[in-house]
This record gives sequence, structure tokens and C-alpha cells, in this order.
Amino acid sequence: MTPSSDLDLEDWLDSRANSYDIYVLGFQEIVPLNARNVLGPRNSCISTKWNSLIGEALNKRRRKGAVLHQEITNTSATERPAQEEHFRCIMSKQMVGIFMSVWVISNLRPYIHHLNVSCVGSGIMGYLGNKGSVSIRFVLHETSFCFVCCHLASGGKQGDVLLRNFDAADILMRTRFPGGANQELPKKILDHDQVVLLGDLNYRISLEEAETRLLVEDKNWSILLESDQLLIEFSTGRHFDGWQEGLITFSPTYKYHPNSDQYYWCFDGALGKKKRAPAWCDRILWRGKGLKQIQYDTCNYRLSDHRPVRAVFHAECVIRGDADCACGCIALSSSSE
Repeated sequence: MTPSSDLDLEDWLDSRANSYDIYVLGFQEIVPLNARNVLGPRNSCISTKWNSLIGEALNKRRRKGAVLHQEITNTSATERPAQEEHFRCIMSKQMVGIFMSVWVISNLRPYIHHLNVSCVGSGIMGYLGNKGSVSIRFVLHETSFCFVCCHLASGGKQGDVLLRNFDAADILMRTRFPGGANQELPKKILDHDQVVLLGDLNYRISLEEAETRLLVEDKNWSILLESDQLLIEFSTGRHFDGWQEGLITFSPTYKYHPNSDQYYWCFDGALGKKKRAPAWCDRILWRGKGLKQIQYDTCNYRLSDHRPVRAVFHAECVIRGDADCACGCIALSSSSE
């Protein structure tokens, strides 16, 4: 979906009242997953538009502050410091519909090194990019970070959860980063000090559709979550061993009627149209020492049939030659178009 030019992302990024050191945004299906987009050349127009809107939202308050400072001090533009703090995109990558963009505050950029990206297609024939992941890693001071934006197998039929489990395991196995000249850099996702996985993981609720709808109408999230497929995988220990997720207190993120707060099943669709039961398809998982989640919620942007989820983390970074740690905040957001 192409975002409108006047789309304001400040509420989504929480940049009006707060400012974090690093922002990571992940999108799924920013282009339709048709044969032309899956097999043809990459269409980067939409991802470029998203980056423009992200940069505008993150730096808007800083531009206003700079103008106010100029008015108060009566200084000209040429007299202002040449290096004002601002956010800049250090890496963005698109694979078909999956898109991830990483932004950092400018005074942090000199301490970021070994920036790499790795893409894994797990869609048609197990390799095409209609499903899969985009992973971006970097080292901040002496601490390695890896962010993984995923779009796993869809479907609410019995057995589809196995396809999602396979996709997740396949992404962890096939994602590779260069080891560097000294061969001490982490090469796999799980080798990094701190890892965050976000995206449309597509896990559903293992209840009959009618029962799911009744529980959603009653907003009985605790009972629904007992049958959440991803949480069941956590509890059995078969998959996602060592991963963590914050407490879910928000409504299911899928499937909404376009430009509405009503779930899709609240409307009488056209004949033959699928009516999918609500589910928490969009998730943010994390692992690693020194990473602490301090916020996990969703925001009411009616951009698609999903609601974007977001999280804020407090991260500790080891500084060379210093036993202390540098602490900062990372804001993560995921949206499926």
C-alpha cells in the first residue's frame, strides 16, 4: 500500500513526547504479493515513500526546536552549530513486500559498525520472497544487535501452524552475515548479543471460529490467549526456546475491515469471500542479556486489515575498555499492509 503524502507518523513513533536512540520499523506486504512483484524487478517507490515519512516524523520536533532556538537567540542559520542532532537512516532493505528501516540519533552513528543485511525467501517453492525475512545487524560499541523482520506462512487451517514453525526455523538456520576479517563477528541470528524478531508471524487462535468471535466481543483476552498458537509453542518448548514476549493486553491485531475498527467478520462479505477469525498475528519477540522491554502495545492506524504493534526496549551496551555499560532505548514497530 502506498502511504499518503500527508500521513503523520508521530503518534505511531511516539515522537511527540518521547525520543529514543534507535528506531526499527518493519513492514510486510508493502506491495501486493502478485507474480509481477514476486518474480519481477523490485519496486522501491513505496519503500522510499515510507522512509521519507519516517524521517519527517522523527526530525519534525528537532526542526521546530532549532527554529525556536534561532528566534530566541536571534542567530542566523549560518551561526547555528553545524552538527545539530537529528535522526538518520543507517540501513533499509526491501525484499518483495517485506521492508525494514533502521534509524539512529546522529551522535550515536560513529559508534555503530559492521552494519550488514541478510534476506531469506521462504515463500513459493520454499525460496521466493513473498514470505520470509529481512535481517539487519550492527555492532554498537562492543554489543551486537540483530533485528529480524518476518512474514511467516499464513492460513487458519489445522496444520498451518507447522508451516509457520518451519518458516521460523528455516529463517534462523539460513540467515547468514559476514564474519569479518577477524572472524569474531556473529554469523547467525542467535549468535548476536541482543536479538529482536518482529512482523506478521501469522499465528492464530486454536478455537472454533464462533467461539473466538464470542470471546472477542466480550474482550476476554486471557481466555483467548490460552489458545494462542505462538504462546502454546512457547509453553511446549518445541520452538522459540529462549525467546521472550511482553504481556499482551491489546486487542487482536487481525483481521480488520479496511479503514474501520470493526473486525472483518462483522460485515457481510461478498459471496466466496474468506472471513477470518481475529488473531494476534503481529508480534514482537526478543532475547539476549541486557535487553529489557518497557512497553508493548498497538496503535490505532487504519492503514490495512492489520493493526501495527510496537515495543520499547532498554538496551545495555558494553563499551570498550570500560566495565560500565551505556544504556539507551530502542523503539520497534511492525505493520502488515
